Amino acid sequence: MAEQVNKETQNNDVESEEIKNTEQANTATGEGTSSEATVESEHAESSNDESSDSQDSLLKKIAEQTAEIEALKAQVDENNNRWLRTQADFDNFRKRTTKEKADSRKFRAQDLVSDMLEILDNFQRALAVETVSEDGQALKKGMEMVLSKLENALKKEGVEEIPSLHQPFDPNVHQAVMQEESAEHESGTVTQVLQAGYTLNGRVIRPAMVKVSS
Repeated sequence: MAEQVNKETQNNDVESEEIKNTEQANTATGEGTSSEATVESEHAESSNDESSDSQDSLLKKIAEQTAEIEALKAQVDENNNRWLRTQADFDNFRKRTTKEKADSRKFRAQDLVSDMLEILDNFQRALAVETVSEDGQALKKGMEMVLSKLENALKKEGVEEIPSLHQPFDPNVHQAVMQEESAEHESGTVTQVLQAGYTLNGRVIRPAMVKVSS
């Protein structure tokens, strides 16, 4: 009987030892699992932090590159506008130079023409004198031929007489030196040309001296 009791006691001790060992193993396993979970959690948090830093860095680079692109665009626009202004200035300079050269060609003889007009006036005054002698008539005919050639030469240079007689007074081309009442003409009409006026290629080089009705 005592032997049987000892056996049961030993069996109980063995079972208790096995239960204790099992609990210790479970505890160790739980601690290991918890430790692994903690490591994985910390690793995940570290990965999230690295990902956030990477995104911030990428966004910063994108912002810097965008600002650089905008600055380059502004520089390109400025250079383009500067080039357009330079081109416009050059075109204006070329047009102005071309006009000045054309004007120089058109009016190169203005001083000479002005002097020739005085000779033209003298011929016209001489031809206005009446002659009765044959010598006088011959001389007058020769002067008329010279006058005709002179007028043709001046016309080739672009000299034109300003229409004045019986025309409305125009201060741009007429110089009024006398005024008279006239029942035959409206007020402000040229009634007499005292000295003919002329233009050179459209430019007035001498206004006509006229008498105007009041």
